[in-house]
Amino acid sequence: QVQLVESGGGLVQPGGSLRLSCAASGRTFGIYAVGWFRQAPGKEREFVAAIRWTGGSIYYADSMKGRFTISRDNAKNTVYLQMNSLKPEDTAVYYCARSKYSRLSQRGYEYDYWGQGTQVTVSS
Repeated sequence: QVQLVESGGGLVQPGGSLRLSCAASGRTFGIYAVGWFRQAPGKEREFVAAIRWTGGSIYYADSMKGRFTISRDNAKNTVYLQMNSLKPEDTAVYYCARSKYSRLSQRGYEYDYWGQGTQVTVSS
């Protein structure tokens, strides 16, 4: 099994930045890729970005390009999501998840292990 724990969320003013972390433990050798998703109150879960556990492949949702950056530190078994120029509409619970496959996907059903989520609130 793989355990994923998100951290780094909080309250930030519009235009501010946050860096979320997703720490993996357990059978980390079984990780092909990790994705970030978010879910705002009353809305469906939304794909943010995904990264291969090895190699340089990265995939962003079109709406996230330019403000969000996904990266990883394999030595720390951690994937990061740097979020800049945050807007109130970025307010959501952010989740990381392990992909069941090596390909990068925005489909939530292609991910099996999920973290508990971290709340991001963008408000003045």
